[in-house]
Amino acid sequence: MKSQKKQNKFHFKPPRGEAISGEKVKLRDKKLSDVRNDFKWQSDPELARLDAAPVLIISFALFLLDYATELHGPRHDRYPLAVETVDGIHIGNCSCYDVDETKGEAQLGIMIGEREFWDKGYGADTVNTMVDHLFSTTGLQRLYLKTLDWNLRAQRCFQKCGFVPFGNLKRNSYTFVLMEMKRGQWEKIHNSEKSS
Repeated sequence: MKSQKKQNKFHFKPPRGEAISGEKVKLRDKKLSDVRNDFKWQSDPELARLDAAPVLIISFALFLLDYATELHGPRHDRYPLAVETVDGIHIGNCSCYDVDETKGEAQLGIMIGEREFWDKGYGADTVNTMVDHLFSTTGLQRLYLKTLDWNLRAQRCFQKCGFVPFGNLKRNSYTFVLMEMKRGQWEKIHNSEKSS
């Protein structure tokens, strides 16, 4: 019973289904109408390669069934959100997962699936919006992520947002750069932005 109470303290999702707003993006709950974009993005070899994931090979009908099941039975260790432009265009997804309230840390993931929005600040705004929301509304002390060692564009984006490398991870045939941001770093960035 105690662990159930602890679990309920952590809230990454927007309050009452509202969006978490950044400068260029809004983060909102996933919905069934996102399924076609998610199917397209997970079937894309380049996006799968950037995510170190296998290309999706199941039929849309099976994907839809799994998708609907996932939406109606959300897990308590992963908090997925859709990334939209301020105009309401679904351009990607982000998530907070592996939440460990005892250690006060969680892992972040982001994917901008629509190429026309690459290299225009949408990824950085998504990361900044997630980080600000998490440090402002939870007691987490550390956020971390991993990115492929050759994905320099992603690493530059995360560094621009204040994440710093702290090691490497080898998994299967991939090498990842591990990056983190601690609450103290975020507070410094947040306070310097407020004063300027």
